[in-house]
Amino acid sequence: MSGATWGLVTSVFVASAVEFVEALTIVLAMGVTRGWRSAMAGVVAALVALAAFTFAAGYALRTWMPESLLQLVIGTLLLIFGLQWLRKAVLRSSGLKALHDEDEEYATQRAAAREAASTRRFGLDSFGFVVSFKGVFLEGVEVVFIVITFGLSAGDMPAAIAGAGVAALLVVIVGAVLHRPLSMVPENTLKYGVGLMLASFGAYWSVEGLGVFLGGRHLEWPGADWAILGLLASWIVVAHVLVRRLAAVRRTREVAAR
Repeated sequence: MSGATWGLVTSVFVASAVEFVEALTIVLAMGVTRGWRSAMAGVVAALVALAAFTFAAGYALRTWMPESLLQLVIGTLLLIFGLQWLRKAVLRSSGLKALHDEDEEYATQRAAAREAASTRRFGLDSFGFVVSFKGVFLEGVEVVFIVITFGLSAGDMPAAIAGAGVAALLVVIVGAVLHRPLSMVPENTLKYGVGLMLASFGAYWSVEGLGVFLGGRHLEWPGADWAILGLLASWIVVAHVLVRRLAAVRRTREVAAR
């Protein structure tokens, strides 16, 4: 495989693992507090909805768009996702935003579940079902977009799907064995790295897709796939500078507040 394809598989695997860890925390909290039958029913319903959503989105992107426009749309989506993740990572690294803690999130979800009213429909706890469905579906939508965009751009959907599938299987197995949130996973560090990769691939493919406005053929980067490494290095420098500047802002605020 090319360097771009290896980057594709790695990015999909890591990004998917992060999302699956967050979904697992929600399902565990609902299962322990509101009942496993309702929580698992929500998971199954979310997976069915995600399958339909994936088919519709993938078919629409693949069928209705020319190659260069497809690259522009996919690249833009990846750039948006990447910059969102990178923004949160930079704020957390600078101390302006609290680090994400799966144990704390688990405790919060359990507290909310204990306080919620008990309403049952079709033999299922409504709160446990809805929260599990929402958690899996929302986290899954991000995974679906990443899989579709990477897979279509690289022309290798099986590799992208395999990356996400292995991540899902690994998280489920570890979660089932430990039966607790995977707080040992360095989620904030992973999000930092994935944000950098998504932003790099997004910039690469979106610029290539700009050829849609210049005769319909995609543009070529100097150095072909190696340009991705240059973009990655640029994003690393930008993120590092932002972390240092924002950390200085935080320290200034702390001094002023004393």
